[in-house]
Amino acid sequence: MRLTLRGWTALAVVGFSVAMSWQYGPRALNAVVTPLVVVLVAGAVMVIRSDRPTVRRRPVTDGPIGDRRTVTVDVESDRSTSATVRDAVGDGLSVTDAVDDGLATSTTLEAGTNAITYELRLEERGAHDVGPVSVAVRDAFGLLERRFAYEETTPIHVYPRPRDLRGSGDSHLQSLVESTGGHGTGVDLDHDRAEFDRLREYRRGDSLRDVHWKSAAKRPDGELFVAEYATDAGHETVVVAAECSPGYEDDLATAVASLATFFLESGLQVGLRTDADSLQPEAGRAHHRNLLRTIAVLESGSISDGDRDEADVLVTADERGTRVASGDWELPFERLVGDRYERTFDPRRGRSNADDNTEAVL
Repeated sequence: MRLTLRGWTALAVVGFSVAMSWQYGPRALNAVVTPLVVVLVAGAVMVIRSDRPTVRRRPVTDGPIGDRRTVTVDVESDRSTSATVRDAVGDGLSVTDAVDDGLATSTTLEAGTNAITYELRLEERGAHDVGPVSVAVRDAFGLLERRFAYEETTPIHVYPRPRDLRGSGDSHLQSLVESTGGHGTGVDLDHDRAEFDRLREYRRGDSLRDVHWKSAAKRPDGELFVAEYATDAGHETVVVAAECSPGYEDDLATAVASLATFFLESGLQVGLRTDADSLQPEAGRAHHRNLLRTIAVLESGSISDGDRDEADVLVTADERGTRVASGDWELPFERLVGDRYERTFDPRRGRSNADDNTEAVL
C-alpha cells in the first residue's frame, strides 16, 4: 500500500496544519487536520480490505510484421473500485498509447468481469511476450492504492510477411511443383477417369472446376470445398533447407516463409531444415502455423551435409544476396517474387488475404 499524489498532498496539508496549530492554536488543527486524518484512515481501511482481483489473459494470434492485434485482459473484481491497469509489452511490439513500454489505463472496475482491451502493433520478427499485468486498486477518495502483480504473460510469434511467388513469370518453381506431384496453378486433372476420394477446404490456386458447389451452398459462411480424386489425393513432399550468415536472418526468413506458403498452397507437404530446427513434411493449417512460428525465431547458422542432401530446395542468404537452389538451378529470390498484391497468412482462417481477391483466385 502506498500514497497516491493526491494522498501525498493531503498528508502535506495535515503536516502544514499541525505546524500552524502551534502558532495559532488547536482550532486550526480541529478544522482541517481532523477531517483529513479521518479520510486517510478510512481510505487505508478500504485499501487493506480490498481483495486481490482475478486476472485472465486471452490468447493473441500470431501474425506478420506490420499487423495489429487486439489484446484483452479480463479483470474480475468482487466490488466496484477505482484502479489503474498496467500491461507490459516486450521488445518487438508497440502500443499506440504506451506508457513505460506498455499500457496504463485508469478505469473503474465494476463488480464482476471487466474486459480491458487495447491495440498491439507487431513490429519485429521473433517470439515475444505481452505482459505481465499489474492492477493498482485505489480507495474511494483516491488517496491510497494497493498494487497487485501477476506473472502470467501472453506469447505471440511475429513472422515475416510472405511474398507472392505466383506472378513472377518464372517457371522454375512451377516446374518443381509439377514434378513433385503438387496441384500447381491452373492444372486440371481428367476427373472423368479418376475416383472420388474426399472433400477438402479450398486453397488459392485450385481450379474452379474442382469446387464442390453443393457443399458450398449448404454452408452459411460460403466457405468453398474442393473435390479430391484418387489420382491426386496423396500429397507429395518438398523439403526446404535454410541457412544464412549473421545479419541476414530477416532476409532468409522472408524467403523461407514465402516458399513454404507457396508449396503448401500448391498442394504439397512441406518440411523444413534449419541449423536449430527440423520439421517433418506435413500439410494443413496447423502445420502452416508451426512453420511460421519456426521461421519467426530463425537464426543464422549452417545446416548439416545430411540436411543439405535431403533438401529439395536450399535457401541461402549472405553478402551475395538471398538465393534459392534446387537440382541444377539457382536463382536470386527476388526473381521468383511476383507481388501483385500484399499477402498475409491469417492463422485464424487458415488462408491468406489473397483468397479474398476474386481476380487473384481466377
